[in-house]
Amino acid sequence: MAGKRATKLPRAVYEQELERLQTELVRLQEWVRAEGARLVVVFEGRDAAGKGGTIKRVAEHLNPRVARIAALPKPTERERTQWYFQRYVEHLPAAGEIVLFDRSWYNRAGVEHVMGFCTQEEHRLFLRQCPIFERMLVEDGILLRKYWFSVSDTEQQERFRRRLEDPLRRWKLSAMDLESITRWEAYSRAKDEMLVHTDIGEAPWYVVESDDKRRARLNMIAHLLGSVPYRDVPPAVLELPPRPPSTGYERPPRDLQTYVPDHAAGL
Repeated sequence: MAGKRATKLPRAVYEQELERLQTELVRLQEWVRAEGARLVVVFEGRDAAGKGGTIKRVAEHLNPRVARIAALPKPTERERTQWYFQRYVEHLPAAGEIVLFDRSWYNRAGVEHVMGFCTQEEHRLFLRQCPIFERMLVEDGILLRKYWFSVSDTEQQERFRRRLEDPLRRWKLSAMDLESITRWEAYSRAKDEMLVHTDIGEAPWYVVESDDKRRARLNMIAHLLGSVPYRDVPPAVLELPPRPPSTGYERPPRDLQTYVPDHAAGL
């Protein structure tokens, strides 16, 4: 399988193909906007599996008014009393929108279940209701794509170690992330049970081998593009107008405004 190859994809090859795929993502975005389509992409997987980096590459060149990332915090006291799916529903797309769920309603099948943040009955209820909920979304015309990022235990631990040592990425690591190392098998069982109940024909799961982040990003984006029947939408014809002649405007003296110091000059 792609994620288990011994050599990582060369950076030059990766960057060239990523640019091509991101160009196609812009075309997909324009089709979604023109057709009034609604696209939901769910990103799930273990901690440090590469979800965040892939979402960043997917959204990098898209219009944030069309494509937005939904990364919900832990529920409030009021939200805990709602129907479980209720707070996710309000983040679903309207016509002409794309929503990328950085984790989703599947929190209940994974971290909430394993860490004891929900009851066994709540977990069982989720597994019964989730396929019904997703069938309703699809029947209503939403394009739903679900990706599970699969990372090995050794690669996950190495990524945790690098985060721990890197001050720019240290914020990505939490005590709960580290506890997932000691609960590897519990998370594995929870994932297997989740797939049994929610890998349905209307909204199947697609597993992304993610030990090689570069391959994972390209594979996921290429699959998404291949799964949506988008077409090229001709852009509006725009022309740069000529700059009109001056009417006598003069810029105020620089000393009347406060400028940011030129930090770069001292480098």
